Amino acid sequence: MTDLIIIGAGPGGYKSAIHAAKHGLKVTIFEADHVGGTCLNVGCIPTKTYVHSVSFAEAIERQPQVVGQLRAGVETLLSHPNITLVRERAAFVDAHTVETPSGQRYTAQNIIIATGSSAKMLPIPGIDDPRVLSSTELLQLTELPHCLCIVGAGVIGMEFASVFSRFGSEVTVIEFLKECLPMLDSDIAKRLRKQLEKRGVKFHMQCGVKQIAYGQVFFENKKGQTESIEADAILIATGRKANTEGLNLEAAGITLAPNGTIPVDEHFQIVNGKSSDCKLFAIGDVNGRQMLAHAAEFQGHHVVNHILGHEDYIRFDIMPGAIFTEPEAANVGPSEDQLKEAAVPFECHKAFYRANGKALAMNETEGMVKLCCEPNEGRLLSCHAFGPHAADLVQEVTTAMNLGATLRQLRDIVHIHPTLSEVLIEVN
Repeated sequence: MTDLIIIGAGPGGYKSAIHAAKHGLKVTIFEADHVGGTCLNVGCIPTKTYVHSVSFAEAIERQPQVVGQLRAGVETLLSHPNITLVRERAAFVDAHTVETPSGQRYTAQNIIIATGSSAKMLPIPGIDDPRVLSSTELLQLTELPHCLCIVGAGVIGMEFASVFSRFGSEVTVIEFLKECLPMLDSDIAKRLRKQLEKRGVKFHMQCGVKQIAYGQVFFENKKGQTESIEADAILIATGRKANTEGLNLEAAGITLAPNGTIPVDEHFQIVNGKSSDCKLFAIGDVNGRQMLAHAAEFQGHHVVNHILGHEDYIRFDIMPGAIFTEPEAANVGPSEDQLKEAAVPFECHKAFYRANGKALAMNETEGMVKLCCEPNEGRLLSCHAFGPHAADLVQEVTTAMNLGATLRQLRDIVHIHPTLSEVLIEVN
């Protein structure tokens, strides 16, 4: 018997294992694939390698080097004497026991499910066309597509649109919604889309894909007319689904939510587990709360603290995110539209990169920051931005929000000159 079983060695799983092991818990972690999960192997890290590569040829050369180095680092971390890495899948036998395909059984009082998510494909005719790719398959291409059609203008779709356009592909994006990146402030999202349009990316907004046939993507535009686009690669970037198949969740009394995720409470404990003497948890994409690698990591950190009886002060209601397009975008907290819909009293302040000395020196003047706060420069509620190093600016505001800071207090913090961060105190 072990203290803690973790199913999945992605960022949530392996970071949880390390945190638990450092505090004396005996951990058994299961992973049938490469350690590091989607983010390290076929997600965030490979994509960011593409973002920071000059050409497609450089990107496909650097990607395995970067991934391999980081994966080796995770393997080293998991060699901790309190951690046993089992390179097999695990499925539930009951609420405190799991079994591998080789027939080995393991028991623990605490079990964390951290199996992540995978690409969700559209249920339309022709989705099995060989030109149709998930983000994982797109990253495996060895030849640059001449024409790339991307279905979906969320984070994955927009990042690949930006990257492959820069590499030289003709990129077209088809999106069902009125605007791209619905998690972003609509003003910021529109400005970012316009920047990508200037770089040659074509957008068809408020359009629904109806069929794919022989490299042709047929879609209905907002006027109800049918149009088509021919492409030699078609990326489906319409969201992700929780990885729950093969876990035999029923044996542990776990019932999925209607959207296919595992329901959890505020401590990420599964709300409908069968046994009260065994604690079952689900972290990361599989619970559907916040599909971000850093969210999975901190959820796991909190679960281990909860098991140990240690208090922490992680604010899961303040969760920053970034989109690594060119220019980059980032956000924390609700958008202006969301605050209006919720009837929350607020005031909005904006600042533009074109008035910032560092941005001018960098010749990177396309950018904007929008800060929302309580009336009279009160408590900070959100920050949405696009432009160079937008993620770094949003991270600073995230820190201030965690401490309950006001806009007035942010203005009183001395900022180094010249830096992009001065944009934050130049809002009006």
